[in-house]
Amino acid sequence: MTETPMRIFSLAFALLVLLTPMAQAQENPEQQQAVKTVEDYLGGLTTLKAHFVQTANDGKQLTGTFYLDRPGKMRINYDPPVTDFIVADGLLVYYYDGQMKQQSNTPISRSLADFFLRKTVKLSGDISVSDMKKDKNTLQMTLVQTKNPLAGSLTLVLSENPLQLQEWRIVDAQGLVTGVKLSDVTTGITLDSDLFHYYDPAHKAHLYNKN
Repeated sequence: MTETPMRIFSLAFALLVLLTPMAQAQENPEQQQAVKTVEDYLGGLTTLKAHFVQTANDGKQLTGTFYLDRPGKMRINYDPPVTDFIVADGLLVYYYDGQMKQQSNTPISRSLADFFLRKTVKLSGDISVSDMKKDKNTLQMTLVQTKNPLAGSLTLVLSENPLQLQEWRIVDAQGLVTGVKLSDVTTGITLDSDLFHYYDPAHKAHLYNKN
C-alpha cells in the first residue's frame, strides 16, 4: 500500500512521541544522567517552531513546518503542493488528508501523541535505550520497546551545549528507515493560537474547539 505524505510523517512523529519515555534503569551512570538530561529538556519545552525535511526509505524528500505549544497542542504543515496536515488542539488530534479531502480525529488521550503533549513529561517504563553514542557535540540515543525490541527502533539525535533535538530516525520491523531532520529551531516564542485549531480548508470559517 502506498503511504500518503501525511501518513508517513504522522507515523514518524507518532513513533517519536510514543517512544520518548526512555527507561531510567540503566547500569551506566553516564546513561542515567543522559536520560535525565533529555527528560528535563523535553519537559522544559513550551513552544517550538522548526522547519523539517522528511526523507523516506526510497530517498524521496518532503519539507514543512512543525509547531509545538505544550501542553496539548501541535501542528504539522507540509510545504505546497502537499496539503496534508496534523493538528492537536488540546482535546483532539486531527489528521487531514489533502488528496482525499477528508479528516479523521481521535482524543489526544488515545493517540500516540498523548505522552509528549502532557503537562509533565516523565521518562520511564516501556522503552529501553539499546544504544547511545556521543560524537563531538552530538548525542544519539536509540530506543526500542522493552517488551518487543524487534518491532523497530527510534534514534534521537540531539546537539549538546545547548541540548536541542535535531533529528529522529525510525527503523520499522521491516528495516525501512524514515528520517526527519529539523532546522531553524526556535523555542520559547509566541505562536498564533489559531495554528492549533482544526478547520476544514473548504470551510475556513468553521473552527473546532476554539476557546
